[in-house]
Amino acid sequence: MSARPSAGFRMIKFILMVNRQGQTRLSRYYTPVELSRRALLEADVVRCCLSRKKDQCSFVEYKDFKLVYRQYAALYIVVGVTDSENELSVYELVHNFVEVLDKYFSRVSELDIMFNLDRVHIILDEMIQNGHIVETNKSRILAPLNALDKMADG
Repeated sequence: MSARPSAGFRMIKFILMVNRQGQTRLSRYYTPVELSRRALLEADVVRCCLSRKKDQCSFVEYKDFKLVYRQYAALYIVVGVTDSENELSVYELVHNFVEVLDKYFSRVSELDIMFNLDRVHIILDEMIQNGHIVETNKSRILAPLNALDKMADG
């Protein structure tokens, strides 16, 4: 079996969370990208999405994959997906991710993400594994964090 995905293979390649200034606040890659190329890829992807007008579609064809992005206040969440991935399901996944963050942080902000990056990654890991959506139930996604918080509280 080839390690390279076939044309019909559906998956998430990466997730970025960036602010309006284009600063990356979170990045998670599900396919290998050399560190030296990540900064260039992120800058190009962010420039592509942030330069679009509000009335334009949130799905963009980009090189050999697609970008699905959504803006929440001062943050943009950009997801790179294979051509065969369903854009609407990824768009809904982004919304669900933000709802989970809101539930955990009680109205999530950019500072919450910056100072609790480990917790944001745990949430993301509960939702997506190896580039595939594995969980969307908010309570089940938050269960590991709630357990960690209980242990920390004593």
